[in-house]
Amino acid sequence: MFLALHELAAGGEVVVSRGELVEIGDGFRIPDIMAQSGASLCEVGATNRTTVDDYRAAITPRTRLLLRVHPSNFRMQGFTARPSLAELVALGRERRVPVYEDLGSGCLVPLREFDIQEPLVSDSLSAGADLVSFSGDKLMGGPQAGILAGRPEIVARLRRNPLYRALRLDKLVCLALSRSVRCLLLEQWDEIPALAMLRLTPEQIRRRAEALLAQAPHLRAEIVAGSSLAGGGATPEQPLPTWLIAIDCHAAAAEAALRASSPPVIARIENNKLILDLRTVFASEESELAAALQALPAAG
Repeated sequence: MFLALHELAAGGEVVVSRGELVEIGDGFRIPDIMAQSGASLCEVGATNRTTVDDYRAAITPRTRLLLRVHPSNFRMQGFTARPSLAELVALGRERRVPVYEDLGSGCLVPLREFDIQEPLVSDSLSAGADLVSFSGDKLMGGPQAGILAGRPEIVARLRRNPLYRALRLDKLVCLALSRSVRCLLLEQWDEIPALAMLRLTPEQIRRRAEALLAQAPHLRAEIVAGSSLAGGGATPEQPLPTWLIAIDCHAAAAEAALRASSPPVIARIENNKLILDLRTVFASEESELAAALQALPAAG
C-alpha cells in the first residue's frame, strides 16, 4: 500500500470511507501509511455507513485515487452500508480516477464450501478495480509478501518507482512464492499447508482423532465437537467446525510436558481439559504426536 500510494497519489488526495481506516496489526494504521506516502487523506461518510455519493461529492481536481479497504481482521454489523466495488469502479470511470482495493488476506481459491466467506482477488479484478493489493501468506498460503496486481500500465509504474527496489522481495521469498502460485494454478490445493488445513472436513478430522486416541488407551479422553479459528489477520468470526481431542488430566502440567517434548507440542486448555485440534497437525506428524501422548501419565 505504501508503494502504491507513493507512486499514484503523492501530493494529491485519496478518498476513503471512515469505516475503512483500519489498523492492520502491530500498530500500523491506514492513515499513518497514507501520511508517510505523501498522499493526503480525504475521509468520507460515517463510521458505519458510506454511500457512493459520499465519494462523488469528495472528488476534486486533487483527487488521485478512490481507495477501498477490506476489513479482513474485523466485522462491522448492524446499521451499516458501503458501496459495492462495481459502484466505485463506475464512479472512477466517470471521473477518470483510478480505483484501488486493498484486500488484506488475499483469497485466491474459492473456500465458501468450507465456510470461509472472503472475497476473491479475481472478483475484484473482474469488477474493474485498477489495482488490488493482498498478502502472499494468510489465505493464499504462501510466504509473507505484499502483492500488487491490476492494470499493466499501473503495475509498470509501480515497478519503476525507486521505492520498489528498496521494498522488493529477496530471491528465497520469490522462490517460495512462485512455488505457491504454481500449486494454485494447477489446483494442487493440498500442497499448500494452510489451504490443506482449511479444507479438512470434520469427518476427516474425527477419523484421525479416533485413530490417534487408540494409540494412547491409558488416557481418559474423548472426542468432542468444537471449532477452529483461522487467525492470522483473516476470516474474523468465521470458525470452522471440527472435532477436538479433550483429555481429562492435570491440564497445566500436561500442557507444559507436551511443550517440553521433542518435538514440542502446542495444545490449549479449556474447561480444565487439555485440547488438541488435529486440523493443525499434518498426517506425517501424527506418529510423533502419538508418542508424546503416550508419555503423558494417566489421569488420577
